[in-house]
Amino acid sequence: MLDKTPMTSWADRARAVLPAGGFGNFDPSVFIREGNGSRVWDEDGKEYVDYLIGSGPMLLGHGHPEVLEVVAEQLPKGMTFFANNTAGVELAEEICRAVACAEQVRFLSSGGEADMYAMRLARAYTGRDKILKFEGGYHGMSAEAQMSLAPTRLVNFPQAVPDSAGIPEAVRNEMLIAPFNDPDYLESLLAEWGDQIAGIIVEPLQRIIPPAPGFLQAVRELCSKYGIVLIFDEVVTGFRFAYGGAQEAYGVVPDVCTLGKIIGGGFPLAAVVGRKEIMDHFDKAIVGADRWLMMLGTLSGNPVAAVAGLKTMEILRREGAYDTLMAHGERIMGMFRAHLDAAGVAHRIVGHPTLFDVVFTDREVRTYRDVQAADSQKSARFNAVLRKNGIFKSPGKVYPSLALTEADFELTEAAIAEATQAIAGS
Repeated sequence: MLDKTPMTSWADRARAVLPAGGFGNFDPSVFIREGNGSRVWDEDGKEYVDYLIGSGPMLLGHGHPEVLEVVAEQLPKGMTFFANNTAGVELAEEICRAVACAEQVRFLSSGGEADMYAMRLARAYTGRDKILKFEGGYHGMSAEAQMSLAPTRLVNFPQAVPDSAGIPEAVRNEMLIAPFNDPDYLESLLAEWGDQIAGIIVEPLQRIIPPAPGFLQAVRELCSKYGIVLIFDEVVTGFRFAYGGAQEAYGVVPDVCTLGKIIGGGFPLAAVVGRKEIMDHFDKAIVGADRWLMMLGTLSGNPVAAVAGLKTMEILRREGAYDTLMAHGERIMGMFRAHLDAAGVAHRIVGHPTLFDVVFTDREVRTYRDVQAADSQKSARFNAVLRKNGIFKSPGKVYPSLALTEADFELTEAAIAEATQAIAGS
């Protein structure tokens, strides 16, 4: 029988019932007790400025009173129905107004599901089998997505490297891998394989790596040339870079995109959106049984997530919201740059003001391999000191939120100064 006495640590209890002692997402030694605004507290009572923000969805901060209010109103009316609800329809309407490629919306519960169905949708629409992704791109946990996500063995393109056990060889054979930010290689690859590729899936900002000028435009043009469905994975960038997401920020419109995180306001919700003629493959009455893509989910479009998402999006539409978010990010970027430059530490600040990190390298960062070649040990030491000094972030990203305060910036700068000193001269 599992010992649940107070003398048993949470880490011990977790190891007894959870593989590797955690949920598979984050450092399993950390147990967060609560969050409020820009801060979180662990089970030992240590307080942090939160730059993880739930891996992105808590853009307004934790426990925003307006979001809590609409959720509290919805809960006694019902948490989920496995049937249409009006809040979900309203949310779909707002997504279609906001996102350039969105003519129709199909809801799911997670971004990984959305990416899986988007790739399947490309296959249904084109009748082709192959999918192309870019090395280092994260698109969830499907078999296709787990190809060359974070390979430690670097092979020649376009060969795929599985990142997980349990994936059939047949899946690897249907995946092609290309380097991010290399339109010339992509063009040569499509000259050979273009008529067999159903879809190209890409993060417009790959993890934290920005697209080189003209890269996304080139991908768009090549997809149009070869009849390939262009899928933007905007699970992270959607409603973060701008209200219309990366499509608005970069001026490139895909055929399909995936959304998640922010559209659920902190609750499980994601979506596949796209052109109607492609989305029609979710409708058997239009395309017929042979071309129909079956998709259902117990919590898809549930009303609690829908009202939380609608309220979150309403707040983001208010004047100055994105200016404030960008200013927060630029201020933190400036702190990193000033302290590391003064200490003579080779580095690059990589990303977008709403999503970025420090990469310890003296070379330009354009691809996954550039990040892999950086000083990972220095990064680990730097992040450990930040954590010790009250900064809660992932090992590879900083997510600013609208909830940040002047006190947060002061604590952040002090932590950056100490972390910089810890690695200076190493």
